[in-house]
Amino acid sequence: MQSIKTALIGAVLCGVAAQAAAADDITIGTNNWAENIAISHMWQQLLDEKGHDVSLSEVSKPVLFGGLAEGDIDVSLEVWLPSDSEYLKPYGERISLHETWYDDALDALVVPAYVEDIDTIEQLKAHADDFEYQGEPTIFGIEPGSSIASETDATIEQYSLPFRQLSSSESAMLAQLKDAYQRHEPIALTLWQPHWAFAEYDLKVLKDSRKIYGAGEQIKWVSHQGFADSHPDVAKMFNAWHMTPEQLSQLMLTIEKAGDPDEGAAQWIDENRKLVDGWLMTGGDN
Repeated sequence: MQSIKTALIGAVLCGVAAQAAAADDITIGTNNWAENIAISHMWQQLLDEKGHDVSLSEVSKPVLFGGLAEGDIDVSLEVWLPSDSEYLKPYGERISLHETWYDDALDALVVPAYVEDIDTIEQLKAHADDFEYQGEPTIFGIEPGSSIASETDATIEQYSLPFRQLSSSESAMLAQLKDAYQRHEPIALTLWQPHWAFAEYDLKVLKDSRKIYGAGEQIKWVSHQGFADSHPDVAKMFNAWHMTPEQLSQLMLTIEKAGDPDEGAAQWIDENRKLVDGWLMTGGDN
C-alpha cells in the first residue's frame, strides 16, 4: 500500500513539475527580417536568464497572426502600426496589442550619401541612366508581396519613374549595395528603418512628397489573449523595453559582423548590460 501511495504522490509531483515547466515555455513567432532576427535572439537569451524556455518559430505573416489567435504562438515582437492593422482586424480580442518599443519606423527609397543632386524621389527621373543595371534603370528591392515592394511599385507608377524594381532577397539586395558602395557607384534600393545598413553605410533617405512609403510607424509587441496574465513578469519586461534607432542598428550590425545571431546577440547584451538589466529588473525575479 505504501508503495502505491508513493507512486501516486510521485505521479502528482511529476504532473505539477510538468505544468510548471510548460508555464515557462514561450514560443516567439519570427520572420527573416534582420531586425526581427536580432530582437528575437536577444530576447530568447534574456528570457533564458530569467528561467524561461524560449523557442523561435519562423512563419509567414498570415500564419503568424493565425497562430497568435489560436494560442500556438505566444508572442510576436514586431508588429508595425498602422501598416499591420489589416492583419489584426480578423482576430479582434483574440490577439492582445501591447506597448510600443520602437518609434517612428519607416519604409524608404534610399541612395548612398555620396550620390549628389538627388535628394528626392522626383529627382531620380532625370538621373535614371546613372542607375542602370544590366541595361535598365533599376531599384533593388526585396521579396515580391512585401509591403515595401508594393510601395515601390506604386512609387514607380505615381512618380512616372523609368525604372524597374528588381525584387530579390534582402541578402541579395544588400550584396548589391555593398558592391556599389565599395565602387562608389550610384545605387537605389528599398530599405526600412530600423536596419543595420544605416549603421554600416552612409545612406540618404529620398524625400517622398507623395507619402507613398510608410512613415511614423510604431513597432509593438503582441501576444495571444491571456499571455500577460499567465506570464506577468515577461509582459512587464516587454513593456519596459524600448530601443532607439542607434541601439537597434548596433544590435543588428553586431549580429551581421558576428555571422551568427546567437553569438552576436550575446556580444551586444554583454556590451549593453546596464540597458538590458533595466528591462529585466522590471519583471522581477523568478
